[in-house]
Amino acid sequence: MTAESEQTLPPQHQDRQPGVQSEMRPQPASGEHTYLAAGKLKGRAAIITGGDSGIGRAVAVAFAKEGADVLVCYLDEHDDAQETRRLVEAEGRRCGLLAGDVGSEAHCDAIVRQALDMFGTIDVLVNNAAEQHVARRLEDISAEQLERTFRSNFFGMFLLTRAALPHMGAAATIINTTSVTAYRGSPGLIDYSATKGAIVSFTRSLAKSLAERGIRVNGVAPGPIWTPLIPASFSAEEVAKFGADTPLKRPGQPEEVAPCYVFLASSDSSYMTGQVLHPNGGEVVNG
Repeated sequence: MTAESEQTLPPQHQDRQPGVQSEMRPQPASGEHTYLAAGKLKGRAAIITGGDSGIGRAVAVAFAKEGADVLVCYLDEHDDAQETRRLVEAEGRRCGLLAGDVGSEAHCDAIVRQALDMFGTIDVLVNNAAEQHVARRLEDISAEQLERTFRSNFFGMFLLTRAALPHMGAAATIINTTSVTAYRGSPGLIDYSATKGAIVSFTRSLAKSLAERGIRVNGVAPGPIWTPLIPASFSAEEVAKFGADTPLKRPGQPEEVAPCYVFLASSDSSYMTGQVLHPNGGEVVNG
């Protein structure tokens, strides 16, 4: 979506934009045929926002393979969400689906209620939902776009975490999806990059706040990953070159990112909190 063509913004795109994952060519790889599990999340229950496609779907599949039940939260891509549920249930795990706007406080409360109704507990919270709108100049970013992007990407994360925390005990984990753009910026995604920078600071501050309660908070900052956001956001020429400027000279697949979330959700990362992992094709970032 370009600012020039935008009059009113559509509802948020939780890890996708119009044009669902099932229509993408090539298909993003979600790991259902490649991920090798070791029971690292056996008996745990997770909420995953933006879980209908892209990185969120790959995380749901990996969690299920590791033994977790999941509640997949998404906006309105029902077919994609049903496919995610099929993949999770194929691993013998429970998968709830809940559609709605994660930027709504009432919906965040509903997510927590459904997770508790289904699982009785919340062991892992993956805040992954996001939207982005390409704008080449700051002047092209309307106040409406700025507010919606922050509402979806940051406020929703804050509100859902706040709603879930009273039901998360010691050894629970929170994982926030930020982006490489938080560290190096992006001239065409200024407002999106700003939300991702806010997520880094939120992750670090929340980790210190919750350490005494035994709840760990970490983040993942993907680089150029082949998800539905990409062909929906950029021109065909940009899509053709997507990821080519990384040291690995290609975009990553969602299945290459999901193991970061498994690591941070499991006891393998028991001495890590307030940290961010960088599956980005080899770009060195500091911050």
